[in-house]
Amino acid sequence: MIANLLNRSKQFAQDYHPIVHSLLVGTILARAASSMSLPFLAIYLTKHTELGAGMIGLIIGAGSLAATVGGFVGGALSDQFGRRKIMLAALFGWTVVFLGFALSKSAALFFVFSLLNGLCRSFYEPVSQALMADLTPKERRMSVFSLRYLAINIGVSVGPLLGALFAAMGSTLPFIITSAIYFIYLCSLYSLLNRFGIKQIEGEQKAGSSFSMAWEAVKRDYVLRYYLIGGIVTAIGYSQMTVTLSQFVENKFAEGVTLFAVMMSVNAITVVALQIPVSRWMEKFSVIGALTLGVSLYALGNVGFAFSVGWISFIVSMIVFTLGEIITYPAGSMLVDGIAPEGMRGSYYGAQSFSNLGHFIGPWIGGILLSRFSGSVLFTTMAFVAMSAILFYRAGEHARLSAAAKSAVLQAIRKDKAIS
Repeated sequence: MIANLLNRSKQFAQDYHPIVHSLLVGTILARAASSMSLPFLAIYLTKHTELGAGMIGLIIGAGSLAATVGGFVGGALSDQFGRRKIMLAALFGWTVVFLGFALSKSAALFFVFSLLNGLCRSFYEPVSQALMADLTPKERRMSVFSLRYLAINIGVSVGPLLGALFAAMGSTLPFIITSAIYFIYLCSLYSLLNRFGIKQIEGEQKAGSSFSMAWEAVKRDYVLRYYLIGGIVTAIGYSQMTVTLSQFVENKFAEGVTLFAVMMSVNAITVVALQIPVSRWMEKFSVIGALTLGVSLYALGNVGFAFSVGWISFIVSMIVFTLGEIITYPAGSMLVDGIAPEGMRGSYYGAQSFSNLGHFIGPWIGGILLSRFSGSVLFTTMAFVAMSAILFYRAGEHARLSAAAKSAVLQAIRKDKAIS
């Protein structure tokens, strides 16, 4: 058994570029570090400043607002100036941001650092994703995107526990430790990128790329627009799990807070336990087939939330919902990967950040439905909203196939004319 485990570990190490391994480990560290401190930012601001609830909400929400457009900007800049520079700049920015959280006293500074935090995340994540794709053969990208999502969930599952421990020792300690972790990761990644010649690889790939060219390409790519609308609609359905579900469960049960905490734990455990086997199974499907299944499971999970009457049914519904999450996130990355031009992969991955609009719109609409109607109406409606995303994904796929067919016909005509 030990020999078999060693062989599998060796094979895993050989399947991916060393930089991909370092980015996966770095993803765990980055998410653990940020989730160790950011969830406690609102509590810290409440206890140590005189800011009101509205201002605190504005400060924390500023990061998501910046991330909505920052992903495309960072991705486009990475195509123009190289993945290496943008990732290292983002990590340095994070080092400054969390140190700034620890030292700041004014609302203006907290707001600025929150904006910078959103920009750093939106720069780093699509660019690291693009670099993983650059260094991974196409047939293995679904697996590597699944591993990346697994790494995110491992980091998020341990970060808050560490944050609670460090916060008990000192109110600013989680922010200082987070800053130190990002600085250590910055130094190690800088060394590895130089050692494996990423600078040289980028020099071959980014020739002719510019920010204006990237914007024009994305703006004119109607296939990408269909995919992005599908992503926004999917995010509207998904976001109910992180916001309105807690309110619904709390109002429905005397121990609703405990049940929601258990459901969140079930979500994290399901992702960690099933991400790899499910991703291997999904390699047998087309990307559109995987997204159709994933979104359908979101819808089924939302229907389960709508009509659950006890703990068991809520937990089962969460497992179904989480299976959709496991499938949808890596499949969404593969969808964009399939249409991204080689020199603009960063721009296209960065454009996915526009799906953050769904994470903004979803809780707002969900809150209105929950307050004016009921949880059953809310989650049934969101099941239909989630299913409608399939229409946009399939419209984009139809447009892509039609464009490919037209291109093939034109190439054949040109070839015949050249021969004649």
